[in-house]
Amino acid sequence: MKILDLDKQTIDRIVEMAWEDRTPFEAIAVQFGLQEKQVIALMRRSIKASSFRMWRKRVTGRKTKHLGKRGFTQGRFKSKNQKN
Repeated sequence: MKILDLDKQTIDRIVEMAWEDRTPFEAIAVQFGLQEKQVIALMRRSIKASSFRMWRKRVTGRKTKHLGKRGFTQGRFKSKNQKN
């Protein structure tokens, strides 16, 4: 899928997924067909420059953004005190 073919709602969802620390780039690729380089380009174009720099600094080398580097199988922490 090309970035130019995406509607605003889809772009917003991709930005949201990319911003989340535990959502791997592979999940975005499966759901939207965008590779990591395309997600980076979309983020660069869609958010403020300072926000993009902060995001890149945070995700560069982050193990949770790549399935192959993740050391855990659970996606989210759930407290024992939390109801279903």
